[in-house]
Amino acid sequence: MKLDVIKLDGATAGSVELGDEIFGLEPRADILHRVVRWQRNKAQAGTHSTLGRSEVSYSTKKIYRQKGTGGARHGSRKAPIFRSGGIYKGPVPRSHAHDLPKKVRALGLKHALSAKLKEGSLVIIESAEADGKTNALAKQIKLLGWKRALIIDGAAVNEGFAKAAANIEGLDILPSMGANVYDILRRDTLVLTRAGVEALEARLK
Repeated sequence: MKLDVIKLDGATAGSVELGDEIFGLEPRADILHRVVRWQRNKAQAGTHSTLGRSEVSYSTKKIYRQKGTGGARHGSRKAPIFRSGGIYKGPVPRSHAHDLPKKVRALGLKHALSAKLKEGSLVIIESAEADGKTNALAKQIKLLGWKRALIIDGAAVNEGFAKAAANIEGLDILPSMGANVYDILRRDTLVLTRAGVEALEARLK
């Protein structure tokens, strides 16, 4: 399918052919959910921790004699049943990451791109280049009506554009290898450069 290409000033710059095998799929929520869950679990720090019986700071002295008290037998105040004792089977630092086949990850990216195109939130621009001035770029973005946008460029991001975009709220830019399902779905508008389209098609074929 063909999609119009524009410049950052809003002028037209021809059109580009998008492959149906990448941009023309019927989006599947189950695949997108699997990939997003894989991404978020992988990013989770997993640093939650509690002190167990062997880790709490307390005297190891037997708290009272074994027999003759009429109460239960106890040997340590570190036991979980006591206040300030150790936590029984509490959380420990661990990785939340799990495996996901590469084919499913690639398919998830295709479905995310297709979803953006289907809902009319995909924009193709000629290139993402700027002189590093935030004010000038912010005016262009406002005229284009992009409030929460992700821009995906080719193999590398233009330094001047990245510098100018750094202080614009709601605008992110990534190279094609950094394109991922979570960042695509969480933004209202997905913007691809010509180089970005070519790089994504080469990556996903």
